[in-house]
Amino acid sequence: MHGSVSLTLPRGRPAASAVLELLKPITWFAPMWAFACGVVSSGVAFTERWPVVVAGVVLAGPLVCGMSQAVNDWYDRDVDAINEPNRPIPSGRMPGRWGLVVAVGWTLLSLVVAAFLGAWVFGAAVVGVVLAWAYSAPPLRLKRNGWWGNAAVALCYEGLPWFTGAALMVAAFPDWRIVLIAALYSFGAHGIMTLNDFKSVAGDERLNIRSLPVILGVSPAARLACAVMAVPQVVVVALLFAWDQPLAAAIVSLLLLAQATLMVRLLGSPRERAPWYNATGTTLYVAGMLVSAFALRAVSGGAS
Repeated sequence: MHGSVSLTLPRGRPAASAVLELLKPITWFAPMWAFACGVVSSGVAFTERWPVVVAGVVLAGPLVCGMSQAVNDWYDRDVDAINEPNRPIPSGRMPGRWGLVVAVGWTLLSLVVAAFLGAWVFGAAVVGVVLAWAYSAPPLRLKRNGWWGNAAVALCYEGLPWFTGAALMVAAFPDWRIVLIAALYSFGAHGIMTLNDFKSVAGDERLNIRSLPVILGVSPAARLACAVMAVPQVVVVALLFAWDQPLAAAIVSLLLLAQATLMVRLLGSPRERAPWYNATGTTLYVAGMLVSAFALRAVSGGAS
């Protein structure tokens, strides 16, 4: 099936605008934000390492995240030809096998840049690249299962960039408290990924993609997503109190309370309101990440 689609596409080179569209800049924000949280949480002044911080931001967003988008679009080109024919590959603006060329090229470029930023950054980049290909490419195609696919995306969008930012600043394995908070927010992002699946329930059912709304049903999946988002933040609040950061704990608590209020409305009509919640509740979620990062800055003091 994939081969037949690629053979029907016109030959030639894609325009730069088509390549940029394939890399989906709108998706870069989440990993770049998490990377910034890692930089802040490290306790090292930005001015001390600003050139490598800039390189790290590029690595987290345009390179690794952009690469993951190219890989995903290449392996979804048959489905996109039916559902979203205006995308670069099925529309012919990314002709022949150029989608795969961009995906492979961006993968190699990401690893080269990561290698210049240190061993821990390179290791995190390797994990991110492997998960990105495993998510979209056969034989694993993790995206076909809501449990594994959402976990892979959540880790790549939150936990790994946070770890990368901190590791880059301290040039070593980050303080264990930084890793723990990054892991908690990464776990919570699994719920955010579940909310993203509500927009394609009908198509997922037809294509046998076992997203959580398909596996569990829309309402149970929405309740699970809310719990998965909320519980790690409760743990974060408790840890911040335990680490003598009461102001940060109070702010994260208030942000969580606001999210809970929005969740009540979300659960009333999850399929219709999931995009609305992603624009409101998720914003509060990532704000809590930055608050926690500043608290960690005081706690860890940049210790490795």
